[in-house]
Amino acid sequence: MSASSVLVINSGSSSIKYQLVDPETGDAIAKGIVERIGDAMGLIKHVHGDAVTEEEIPVPDHTVGMREVLRLFDTEGPTLAEAGIVAVGHRIVQGGRYFDGPALITDEVRDLIEQLCPLAPLHNPAHLKGIDVARKLMPDVPHVAVFDTAFFQGLPDKSALYALESETAEKYSVRRYGAHGTSHQFVSQEVSRMLGRTDLKQIVMHLGNGASVSAVKGGRPIDTSMGLTPLEGLMMGTRTGDIDPAAVFHLQRVAGMSVDEVDTLFNKKSGFKGMTGESDMRSVRAMIRNDDDPVAQKRARTAMDVYVNRLLKYVGSYTAELGGLDAITFTAGIGENDAEIRRELAEALAPFGVKIDGEANKVHSGDPRVISTPDSSVTLIVFPTNEELAIARQALTFA
Repeated sequence: MSASSVLVINSGSSSIKYQLVDPETGDAIAKGIVERIGDAMGLIKHVHGDAVTEEEIPVPDHTVGMREVLRLFDTEGPTLAEAGIVAVGHRIVQGGRYFDGPALITDEVRDLIEQLCPLAPLHNPAHLKGIDVARKLMPDVPHVAVFDTAFFQGLPDKSALYALESETAEKYSVRRYGAHGTSHQFVSQEVSRMLGRTDLKQIVMHLGNGASVSAVKGGRPIDTSMGLTPLEGLMMGTRTGDIDPAAVFHLQRVAGMSVDEVDTLFNKKSGFKGMTGESDMRSVRAMIRNDDDPVAQKRARTAMDVYVNRLLKYVGSYTAELGGLDAITFTAGIGENDAEIRRELAEALAPFGVKIDGEANKVHSGDPRVISTPDSSVTLIVFPTNEELAIARQALTFA
């Protein structure tokens, strides 16, 4: 362990995820989660080396949750003094037009994050709880906000703007902000180092329960699939992804659904969940393999076809925007672990000279790896994302 470390905090509405990171080595010194904040009983898990501590205790609010995190560092190790903590990095989903990089959290920055809550009502308020508590309990180290939207702040107008009436768009800040930017930035930069090129035309696919894709040219993003909110773009575990906006009006007029009901439908009851009843890709795969239930099997296969076709459409459009394509990188839970998704997409791209190495694709590994053949027109890569390390490195700039 080096002489300095960064505590990375991702505060949710009812949870606090944390990781103590060595920015030099990239190692997670310790990590854990506080869940079910506000319920009758909370669940806390702290991992340090091979030692795993789990406790079920009341956690009425984020203040108690953060105090319990600090207690576990003291009792289970490592103490933050031993770890030489030099900064606290906070993951923030929405930075709007204000932030194009990490920001030292002052009262002014905190207020700007609060002003952006209408653009991320499920995320920014929860992040603020974590910020307020952590700043109070750890006042002697810098607290740094790292924004999911920052990497995409510099998108060209042709990608960032919607064809909405300009005055309304400007007044209500309606534009494409993107999401998962910390992951897209980290992975695209690491792939450039891996391939020894700074001029890469690459597509990064962050495929998890939430999913997004970006086009990165020479290290700079030129387009991304998520927009004003994380709903736009790829089909996801519970989200529709791209859909005709008039579907909202249709459901309000014909089904009598309220705005909140449509919001819940599109964000929490659609995607794989809506088409198959299962939001987890592993469960959908199991349905496809189950010959005993042909109806469910067909639903799952259809959903998978829709998913892959959406990936294919983005690859095609982004290749055109990039003016060619050097690499496609798969990352996040599905991207890193689902060999079938990678194979199906590669086979759909075969007419364009894309060739996947079947054996390399089947390898389960936590290491970055090329999974295309040497004569493939595009290099296919699996590169594990590490958002905590990326946040820690950005936070370190203010230490």
